Amino acid sequence: MTDESLASKYARLCGILREMKSVLLAFSGGVDSSLLLKVASDILGTDRLLTVTALSATTPRQELIDASDLAARLDVPHVQFASGEMDLPEFVNNSADRCYVCKSSRFADMVKLAEERGFDFVADGTNSDDHADYRPGMRAVRELGIRSPLSEANLTKQDIRLLSRDLGLLTWNKPSYACLASRIPYGMPITVEKLRHVDECEEFIRSLSTTVQVRVRHHGDTARIEIDPAELHQLIESSVRRSVIDYFKKSGFRYVAVDLEGYQMGSMNRVLDQEGEELG
Repeated sequence: MTDESLASKYARLCGILREMKSVLLAFSGGVDSSLLLKVASDILGTDRLLTVTALSATTPRQELIDASDLAARLDVPHVQFASGEMDLPEFVNNSADRCYVCKSSRFADMVKLAEERGFDFVADGTNSDDHADYRPGMRAVRELGIRSPLSEANLTKQDIRLLSRDLGLLTWNKPSYACLASRIPYGMPITVEKLRHVDECEEFIRSLSTTVQVRVRHHGDTARIEIDPAELHQLIESSVRRSVIDYFKKSGFRYVAVDLEGYQMGSMNRVLDQEGEELG
């Protein structure tokens, strides 16, 4: 770590974790929470750290696999629990605050588990860049007293990737997966079937191309594919295009579209105004 600013942020993160003493970590297996897990295990040891992963249809299957694998490699205790947001009408109806509803439910369960097991804090992998997007789940984080050490240390996504590489984590260049519910436009009901379809279709595209970022947005009978603009040419090559069309139609889509703007983080939030209200 030759960058002084990055080294300072890393030192700040270590200090925050030492001050926390013991942590129950909400662990998705993604880039951010994987770095936090690695640093927390180095600072706190395995006796004062517990990782918890929510099992849900909203979580990409590969994320669950990655979470289990990394926790096992670091020899950190890992608990998986069934998350209940798909039983909540406020969530499945898919209003603009669905993330708040989900996070409130999940983190309330984690707070209870932390109290039962004697952990001082519950922490998540929110980074400083996350505050720039519409993320109503952060309100639940504040209300329930969840700590976000990466954000507290002012670590950006790029910082986290660089630190992950320095620390030997294979996740340093892992693509962002995000909650599968983010693939479904606000106002359209969230179903297990829709979530499964987008997860399977995204994995299929990854198996055919070198793209690192892919989103399959579920617009009813139409799938809208977002990938890195530099990789668009791969997707429209005749053999790949035909394979994608065939696979997606077997999954239940009638139409398959490619978004020429490419992958855009939070693209489904364009229907929201600055106050986070739905525009329709």
